[in-house]
Amino acid sequence: MTDGKLKLGRNVISLGAVSFFTDVASEMMYPLLPVFLASVLGASASFIGVIEGTAESVAALLKLASGWWSDRVKSRKGLVLVGYVLASVVRPFTAATHTAAQVLGIRVTDRIGKGIRSTPRDALIAESVDPSIRGRAFGFHSAADNAGAVVGPLIAFGVLYYWHTPLRTVFWLTAIPGGIAVLVLWFFVKDIPHAVTAEGRPRLFGADLSGRFWAYLAVVFAFTLGNSTDAFLLLRARQLGVPIVLAPVLWALLNFVKSATGTYGGSLSDRIGRKPLIVGGWLLYAAVYLAFGIAHTAWQAWVLFAVYGVFYGMTEGTEKAMVVDIVPSQRKGTALGWYNLAIGIGALPASLIFGAIWDRAGAPGAFMFGAAMAFVASIGMMLVGPSSGQQQRLPGRL
Repeated sequence: MTDGKLKLGRNVISLGAVSFFTDVASEMMYPLLPVFLASVLGASASFIGVIEGTAESVAALLKLASGWWSDRVKSRKGLVLVGYVLASVVRPFTAATHTAAQVLGIRVTDRIGKGIRSTPRDALIAESVDPSIRGRAFGFHSAADNAGAVVGPLIAFGVLYYWHTPLRTVFWLTAIPGGIAVLVLWFFVKDIPHAVTAEGRPRLFGADLSGRFWAYLAVVFAFTLGNSTDAFLLLRARQLGVPIVLAPVLWALLNFVKSATGTYGGSLSDRIGRKPLIVGGWLLYAAVYLAFGIAHTAWQAWVLFAVYGVFYGMTEGTEKAMVVDIVPSQRKGTALGWYNLAIGIGALPASLIFGAIWDRAGAPGAFMFGAAMAFVASIGMMLVGPSSGQQQRLPGRL
């Protein structure tokens, strides 16, 4: 059970602030990027899928490597710092691009930074709190991250609407919050001593990562195959009549709901178990994608973006907490790396398939595919996901 008296502590709050400012920078640009690619650089829906899918898959491979390595060394903060610095430096140069291929290169480099930092950061969060509030800690971090994704698009909207600046100027401005994030990380986040894995050759597999863990990852991967980049949601909103200038506001609405529900969703999983939250969230995802496929007016896009945010609040922190629940404590980094790999490696085929269906059969067919995959994955989670009873009796171990 969750102990409401336990505090999250300096590290979790500081890492939440780092993610907040990083997402302010990222989300000033992200909701505008599909429009920039399609309208300014002439990229097709399929190539937008290539850009996002490739970027996330590269990040996923590095998340595994960085998580595995962070289990072998005593300092996780060094990897976290390198990752945030790299992304913060390269991101603003999207403003200088003139081809979609150049955007691809910058997005991949940005995601390399994310790949280096994400898993060691998640392991550091897990090590900074009592296991009984692990879900709340991950939920809080997701909420802070998503709060930045509220502020970022609103800044972009204000700059575009009131100052009438070009898109490229908005991209250059992302350097400011990115720099603040690095400073907060440098001065306020501390390493937490952790058990280093046994001497000898580092292990990516090992008997201590059991069949239940791999079954869980298989189901997560199946869900990911239907979970294409959210850039397609912005393109769909544009089809339904949402003006380009309101795209950042629509994106802010989504992230406001994600932020508002994230901490509660993680805390709820501490009390009733991870599986009910994940299954319910995936079923909600299926319903939202089904509705996106049949929607036909702009107001429906606004409603669906808001409901879609609840899916994130239910699952973002909960899925990570389940990973940490079912593996030995000294394997947190490696296990979280495998989890991130399962999500990221599925991102490329998911976005390619979604974009190909969109180009050939239209947006409704693509969204129907995503809904079907989420429904199938929900059934899989019901069958193989660890039960809440097992999870509570054996925190941190199988």
